[in-house]
Amino acid sequence: MFSTKTVELKGAAELAAMRRAGSVLAQALAAVAAAVRPGLTTLELDRIAVAELARRKAEPAFLGYRGFPASLCVSVNDEIIHGIPSDGRRLSEGDLVSLDMGCRCEGFYSDAAVTVGAGALAPEARRLLEATRDALQAGIDAMRPGGRLGDVSNAIQRLVEGAGFSVVREFVGHGIGRALHEEPPVPNFGKAGTGPRLVAGMVLAVEPMVNAGSWEARTLSDGWTCVTKDGSLSAHFEHTVAMTERGPEVLTRQESRGIKEPL
Repeated sequence: MFSTKTVELKGAAELAAMRRAGSVLAQALAAVAAAVRPGLTTLELDRIAVAELARRKAEPAFLGYRGFPASLCVSVNDEIIHGIPSDGRRLSEGDLVSLDMGCRCEGFYSDAAVTVGAGALAPEARRLLEATRDALQAGIDAMRPGGRLGDVSNAIQRLVEGAGFSVVREFVGHGIGRALHEEPPVPNFGKAGTGPRLVAGMVLAVEPMVNAGSWEARTLSDGWTCVTKDGSLSAHFEHTVAMTERGPEVLTRQESRGIKEPL
């Protein structure tokens, strides 16, 4: 369906800038994740995100994007993505908290997400978190030079469904570079051996969004917050990944809250 002719391939200088943007975002997101605890409001997390980016001289990618009112997406429990931070939303013990964040640095964007627990997680929530994290790793591992984008999508889907969970269909990953969202779309489901070729210079935001129940989703009346249709838990992990001649290079690699991140 998509062709690499519509994909903006990055050269050495552009990839160097994107590495710096990815490093800045990884550090800032790790600081936000480390702050998650019961009793904190989601708006306080947004303020931490703003401060962490500012001190690294980076701009928040999400603030004002298509009208989004914050710099950080904080999605809790059955919220899949695009949760709007609020001083009225206070985290409770055992909440599953997905943090999605982007930044612009030296003219280039990076995008990443991580899911953590506010305090101790219930076993099923922990298993969902780990499966989603592992699905991201599986997708990255499937990024081989000369392969197909469908290989990435299929690897994610097989791992998620093999664990008894479901992948969200309504939202997908994307290319990234001088714009936050570029070609090609990166679905978390699909058939191996299909889609555009993976070639050096491609940079993709790979982001499995995984539900404990049905894959179906709905958007709340605020026009942003997307939740599971059946009220089940959801988790979200994301990395900005460059395709090189040697294989995938994760530009937003991080360690967060003792949870080992891919690569």
